Parts: sequence; C-alpha cells; structure tokens
Amino acid sequence: MKYWKIGCSWLLGLMITSCTNSTLELQGNRFLTINTVIRVNQIEVTRDKNVGVDEREWHTPERVVQFRNAVEKGFPGAKITWAFSWLALHDTTANYREIRQLVVDYHHKYGDEITFIPGAYFANAYNSTEQVNRDLHEGLKRVTEIVGDSYRPKSILAGFLSAKNQQYLAEKENIHVCQGNIWSQYAIDNQDGDGAVSYPYYPSIEHFCKPAQGEKDQVDCVNLDGWTMDFLAARRQGFAEGVNSRMGVGPIETLDAHGADMGLQEMMHTTAIHFDDGFQRNDFAWVTNCWELCLDIDTQGLTDWLTSIRQRWPKVKCVTQGEFGLLWRDTYKKNDFNYRFFERGSGIGGSDADKEIMWYMNKRFRLAILKDLNSGKKFVIDFTRYDVKVEEPVSGSTRNWTLYGEINQKRTRQQDEPVCVDQLTDIQKEVICSYYPEVFD
Repeated sequence: MKYWKIGCSWLLGLMITSCTNSTLELQGNRFLTINTVIRVNQIEVTRDKNVGVDEREWHTPERVVQFRNAVEKGFPGAKITWAFSWLALHDTTANYREIRQLVVDYHHKYGDEITFIPGAYFANAYNSTEQVNRDLHEGLKRVTEIVGDSYRPKSILAGFLSAKNQQYLAEKENIHVCQGNIWSQYAIDNQDGDGAVSYPYYPSIEHFCKPAQGEKDQVDCVNLDGWTMDFLAARRQGFAEGVNSRMGVGPIETLDAHGADMGLQEMMHTTAIHFDDGFQRNDFAWVTNCWELCLDIDTQGLTDWLTSIRQRWPKVKCVTQGEFGLLWRDTYKKNDFNYRFFERGSGIGGSDADKEIMWYMNKRFRLAILKDLNSGKKFVIDFTRYDVKVEEPVSGSTRNWTLYGEINQKRTRQQDEPVCVDQLTDIQKEVICSYYPEVFD
C-alpha cells in the first residue's frame, strides 16, 4: 500500500507538472526558485579532500523534514531543488541513507528536483576541467541510481562553473540549465566571480561570466545566478566598510546578521526590487535563494518570507531551478535580452538609504550608475563590455575568475574609481547610447 500511494503521488505530480509547463509563460509572470545543498563537508574540493568543517551533525533526517515543512507551510505547492555533494551522494551512514530516501519521496510528492553539486561549490578553483566533467558525469549517474525510473535532473547546481564545463553539460549530458554564476561575488568564500549579468543568459565559450555574442560562441546552457542580491550592498567587495556585500535574500546575511524582523525586511526589500519595479521594466521577474541545510538559522524565517511573498504577490510561481531555466530557454533562443533594474537603498547593512542604483544589462555590456541623493550626482561604478575577447583562467589554478571590465564595481583596481557620467570617453558614450540614450539626458 505504501508503494501504491507513492506511485499515485508520483503520477499526480507528473500530471500537474505537465499541465503547468504546457501553459506557463515567462513573460508576464514572477518566478521564485529555492535551492538547498546537502553536503558532508563544507567545501569538498575533490572527491577525497575537504576544506572547512565536517557538517555531519547538521545533516539529519529531522532537519530535512523541518526544512521541507517550512517551505510547504509558507508556500503550499512550491517545488524546490535539492543538490547533493559527491560525499552526500555516496555516504553509507544511516542519516545520509535516510536523507536520500526522504528527498526521493519529496520528488514524487511535490515534484522537487534532485541534482548534483560538484565540489560542494567552487569546483573549478581546485580541479581540472576534465576532472569536473568526470565528477558531473558520475554524480549525475549516481542521482539517477538513487531516484530510479531513469530520472535525470533538468539542471546542475554549481556555485561557479566554467564555460567549458557548461558546454560539456549541454553537449554530452543533455543538461541545459546550470546555476553556474554567483553574481558579484568577490572576496567571500573560496572563489571570486564578478562580471556577469544577474538574470539568465547563454554563456560564451570564452568565459562563463560573458554572455555569448552570437551562434558560434554560444553555449546552449542557461547560466543562472545563485541567490538574489541587494544591488547596493553587492557593489562592495567582501566585508568592506563593515557590511556584508552578499546581503539580499540569503538567510546568513539577513536573518542571521540582522535578526528576524529586520532580516525579513531586507529580504522583502530585495524581493520587491524584482517583483515590483523590475517586473514592470523587464516583463518578467525572478528571485532565487539558496538555504543550505546545515544553517543554524530558524526555518520560521523561511516560512515568514514565503508567506509574505504570497500575500504581496499572490500569483508568484515557485518552480524548480531547472523548470525556470528551461522556460527562459524556450523564450530566448539567443542573448537578445535587455535587463534593467532600479533600487533605492533600504538603510539596512550595505543598502545605503541615501543612494540609488540603476543597472543596465545586455549581451554587449553591463552598466551601473550610482546616484547620491544628497548631492544629486551620478557616477558610473561599472562598465563591463562583453563584445571584446576574454579568456577563462586555467581550471584549478586560481580562485579569481572575475571578468573585469573597463570599470568594475568592486573597485579593486585604480581604474575602477567611479566617474561622473559626463566624464566617460566618446567611445564609451557611443556604445552606451546605442542601447540607452536616456543615460545622457
């Protein structure tokens, strides 16, 4: 009887998924994706080498149930993405065996996606391209063995993943969605990778942060951000000026750093950047969050955030990472996107209340303009051109995979000093005017 019930739940989930995917469109909708990571060690740099703490005590079946219940309570019917590290896929202890079975049950019950995370983040900082490809192939094979029925995930969770590895995913594994970019990350955790756009794009074969310029250099793998950032906080590097540059919807930088009430306020502020103004500018909106299972943060905060989202934007679609990426892929056959984002600071952490920021992102360049509300002055803090030749580092050789432009928001080089809009060169103005003449009005 137990297996009959699971089979019925699986069939019902399949019917719901099929109906949803056949009618859902990208334009005119707001999307939420939620990921979680299950590891054994904090950073599993290779299959047999770890950096950071052992996380076994935090990965228990009870925490899995608590986390999934928190999601369902806050957003009934939500579908989420579970990513297992290499060790978590193979660990033979009772906890990990039970965790894997629980997540398979959730896949059948809710339509959740189960996938692999190479290196438990930052695989390219430590491994060769070829080794990462082997890990991807064998990790995906192990996921299929665990789930059964020839199951294949629609996406990979990776933190950062090189263009060469994303090309392998698309051409050899037939997977066309990868969370392979943590937008703006620099001087935090174990890898840097600023320089990309924050919404989906097809990467160039030259660099995972560079949107492909045409068919010849386009990798057929939709590159997704890891978690949605507060743009004002994110312009800093690491913990510069005593604030966390990763603040946005992530629980570490909000609920843990600022408490339940103020943390939720910042999470909703960042969400609204996309679901309010961003939705009007881009005709669709997307917010994504990764809540690692090991976090010692009350999951009531997750429930409260999801409940607040549903109350304020009742038509939000909470789908798996793979479903969202494939929906974007169905809509965009090439990088003809033109994203615009505007934010006025919340006053929390690095989200300066006296600042406004405007981001422009297309396949040719990204541009950020910061406005000081006290003086009224506008400064260009980032101008990164993508229509120039770039090259990725050798995999395994460095932590810094940043794609630097002419001016970079992190201000790590002398040339990154912000400049007034009217101080841009004639060539820079010409490139910007071809897309956004209003910048110089």
